[in-house]
Amino acid sequence: MPEGPEIRRAADQIAKAIAHRPTTSVFFAFAHLKPYESILQGREITAVQTKGKAMLIRFENQLSIYSHNQLYGIWMVRKAHDYPQTARQLRLAIHNVKKSALLYSASDIEVLDEIAVAHHPFLSQLGPDVLDSETTVAQVADRFTNPKFRRRQLASLLLDQHFLCGLGNYLRSEVLFVARVHPLQRPLHCSDQQILQLAEASITITQRSYLSKGITNDLQLAQTLKAQGKRRQDYRHFVFGRQHQPCYVCGTAIVKEMLAGRRLYYCPVCQMA
Repeated sequence: MPEGPEIRRAADQIAKAIAHRPTTSVFFAFAHLKPYESILQGREITAVQTKGKAMLIRFENQLSIYSHNQLYGIWMVRKAHDYPQTARQLRLAIHNVKKSALLYSASDIEVLDEIAVAHHPFLSQLGPDVLDSETTVAQVADRFTNPKFRRRQLASLLLDQHFLCGLGNYLRSEVLFVARVHPLQRPLHCSDQQILQLAEASITITQRSYLSKGITNDLQLAQTLKAQGKRRQDYRHFVFGRQHQPCYVCGTAIVKEMLAGRRLYYCPVCQMA
């Protein structure tokens, strides 16, 4: 599933292509959304926003297209009405005179007015967005110490979008490694310093991934490894996907486990329980 940084980069591309321009046509694959095609045609898009892994495409008439890529959804930006050769099913298309924004394979698509956005059952329950410029380290630290969350294992907590939104599976492993905290630890048993490290890493590692197109590793180290001819998959992350390979900090072999139903990677020395 795409995580917050991937959705934010997709939103940036979509905004560049279709924001502040009137649509020439809009296509919905689902019958219950068909009436909105004519309502949104000719309307200017005022913004393309993200909230964690969800996206809102805002229109001048106070309507918004909400979408969530779920596991298989993917956005493509193309020249106007230039459809790619793909076996994927087109679910949503927004066209203007020059560009088309195309959403394939996703099924979680809605058209919402402002009241519906504010009370949306998914959006309204999301935690702070770690990519939001207004989200602070102090706010995130408070989430870790909140009685609602502090007794839960970090391995599952960091995947909960009600806790923090935008984090996902690869970010979970990377945040825990940078914070030097074991995946089975609970905030309740973490020191104040560990809570601070978790809060800082939740923001900085997610922002680094967004700005560097998916790299969570130390950027200087990643550049050095790339110059040595290493593959992207070998220098992209600190620990994620690197089972049996040496930790970049201590040299210990990275461990892979299945926790909370998902792959998780950590260093047993740097993240000693």
